[in-house]
Amino acid sequence: MSETALSTQQDSPGGPTPRRCQLVVIDGPDAGRAVALGSQPVRVGTREGCALRLSDPRVSGEHLEVWAEETGFGVRDLGSRNGTLYEGSRLGEARVRVGATFKLGRSFVRIQAQGQPWEVTPSQARRFGELVGESLAMRELFAVLEHVAPTDTTVLVQGETGTGKEVVARALHEASARRKGPFVAVDCGALPEGLVESELFGHVKGAFTGALAARAGAFARARGGTLFLDELAGISPVVQARLLRVLEERRVRPVGGDAEQAVDVRVVAASRVDLSLAVAEGTFRSDLYYRLAVVTLALPALRQRREDLALLVAELLRRRGFEPGAVRGPGLELLSGHDWPGNVRELRNVLERSLVLSPGAGSFERLRLSLQPQGTGAELTLRTDLPFAEAKQAVVESFERHYLRDVLARAGGNLSEAARQAGVDRKHLRALARRHGLLPEEPE
Repeated sequence: MSETALSTQQDSPGGPTPRRCQLVVIDGPDAGRAVALGSQPVRVGTREGCALRLSDPRVSGEHLEVWAEETGFGVRDLGSRNGTLYEGSRLGEARVRVGATFKLGRSFVRIQAQGQPWEVTPSQARRFGELVGESLAMRELFAVLEHVAPTDTTVLVQGETGTGKEVVARALHEASARRKGPFVAVDCGALPEGLVESELFGHVKGAFTGALAARAGAFARARGGTLFLDELAGISPVVQARLLRVLEERRVRPVGGDAEQAVDVRVVAASRVDLSLAVAEGTFRSDLYYRLAVVTLALPALRQRREDLALLVAELLRRRGFEPGAVRGPGLELLSGHDWPGNVRELRNVLERSLVLSPGAGSFERLRLSLQPQGTGAELTLRTDLPFAEAKQAVVESFERHYLRDVLARAGGNLSEAARQAGVDRKHLRALARRHGLLPEEPE
C-alpha cells in the first residue's frame, strides 16, 4: 500500500518507538527523500556530506541533526540561519517521539516508521458507497474503508479540493452500524469565526447578541450518527481547545450554558491541507491532531488516477439520468489530457455543462465537451490600453462575475450551497452577487 494512503495512531508522539524509523521530507523541493535513523546523529542540510541533503535555499548548510534513543529521538538545531520550527516554536534541542514534524525553511521533515504502519491487500471492489475507481490507489483506499467503516474509529481525511472528502465521510457512515442515525456535516472553513463554537456546540438563549432562542449544536444534532467536520485547519485556538475537550471527555456544553450533555457520535474530520504541517508551524494543536488522526486517509488527486476516468464519467452521467454507452474515443482522450485542478468536482461540472450543450445526444461519444466555462476567454481579455491598476481591476471584476454566475447556476440559485462550493461566507457571496447584478437588490 502506498505510504500516503494511510497512517495510524502508531505515528502518535505518545506511541512506542518502532525498531526502524526514518526521517522523511514530506513537503518542499525535496519531498520524498528519506534517511534511516539510528543511534548515530543524522545531519540535515544543503552541504555535501549531510545524510539528508536538501536543495531548499532557506535551509542552512548544516541545519539539524536527529538521532534515535531508547524511548524516542533527540533533535538539535545546529545554529541554522532560519531556525527549526517544532509545534510553532523555534527549537534548540528536544526529545521527541515518532510522528514529530519540523519546519526547515520551506521544507517539512517528519520522523516516521519505515515500511507501512498497517498493511492491507487492495480491495477487489470497484466502488465503496458513491466512490468509484479501479486504480490501485482507489482499491487500496476501499480496502482501508472496508476495515474502518464498521468501527467507531475517528478518521482524518486529507486531500485536495474536489477529491471527495465528504463523499468518503458519507460512505463510512452508510457502511457503519450508525447508518440509521443522522449524518451531520459542518464546513468550519465557511463559517464566520464567531459562529463556529455555536454551530459545533450549540448555545442557550441570550448567550450572545442575536441568540433569541436556544440552538442545538452539531454534536447534539448528530447524536447516534456521524459528525463530519470539514476544513478544520482554519479554526481558532479557542475552538481547537474546546473541540479537544469534547473529544476526550465525550461531553459538550453549549455556549453560555452550564449543563453538559453526553456526546454519542463518530467523528470524521477533513482538511485540504496536511494538518501535520500546521502542527509544525504552530497553527494547529498537536494533541488535537493526534486525537483526530487515529486513522488518516490521503485521497489521491484525479490526475494521479487517470485510469479511473472512463469509470467515473460513466458513473457521473448515469447519476444525471444519461446512459453514456461506451466511454472512449476523442472525448476520453480530451479528458485524459487535462490536469484536473478541481478534481472530481471539476469533472462533474464539465459533464453537466456538456449535457446542457448537447441536447439530443444519445451517447458519451456525441457529447460536446468543453474544458473551459463558456465565455471565459472573452470575459478575461486583458485591457493593455488601460493603466495597470485599472486593467487589473477589470480582470478581477470579470473573474468575479463569471465565477459567481457559474457557481450560482451549479447550485441551482441556492445561496447556501453556492457559498459552500465556493468556500466563502454566505453573506459575502450574496453581497458580491448583488454587486455584479446576479441577484436583485433588497428593497429599502
